[in-house]
Amino acid sequence: MNEQPLRVVVADDQALVRIGFRLILESEGIEVVAEAEDGEQAVAAVRRSRPDVVLMDIRMPGLDGLEATRRILAGGPENAPRIIMLTTFDLDHYVYAAMAAGASGFLLKDVTPEHLAAAVRLVRTGDALLAPAITRRLVERFARPAAPHAAAPHRELATLTPRELEVMSLLARGLSNAELAARLQLSEATVKTHVARILGKLGLRDRAQVVVAAYETGLVSAGTPGTPGRPGTP
Repeated sequence: MNEQPLRVVVADDQALVRIGFRLILESEGIEVVAEAEDGEQAVAAVRRSRPDVVLMDIRMPGLDGLEATRRILAGGPENAPRIIMLTTFDLDHYVYAAMAAGASGFLLKDVTPEHLAAAVRLVRTGDALLAPAITRRLVERFARPAAPHAAAPHRELATLTPRELEVMSLLARGLSNAELAARLQLSEATVKTHVARILGKLGLRDRAQVVVAAYETGLVSAGTPGTPGRPGTP
């Protein structure tokens, strides 16, 4: 059965970066449906071409990549593209801000061609593109308990089953589906089902936002590798 090619928008203020990424992706059978050189163009391109994935530079003139990401995802997760943030700097605060805005991943611009194509395919499946070490470092450094007006996910944790809380806690520590399956002695299909239910119950977009929510609600706390519990429980 032939699958439809992945459709990608590349947003970067450097023409050489856009051209290079286009050549890499198209050589892998991934279709680049539009390019943008700033955030305003990126938002317009997404609305016009409805891509599966957006490669979004964080730093662009005018509207930057973070604000463009927020605007693209403002309508909710239905039919919204996955967004991978691009930068030349491994700056923690940018990456965390991108996660909180709803981005599904983060890449440095010197990424290898193989990794770039694999990253686009990975986030399309709903996985987050963050290495476990980066995930923990980011969230433990920047996550803060949610403000009262933004505490909906905290209240909704009560709707999760004990197994779902366990999965969410381990996922927040950067475990992949395969690692979760091995740790919990479940099949990967069952793990995926648990993750899907967590996303649905909490109204979250993908695994990156689950990580943020787990720390901000107190389900997981920095430097506490123990057994997960209810919010506020060590």
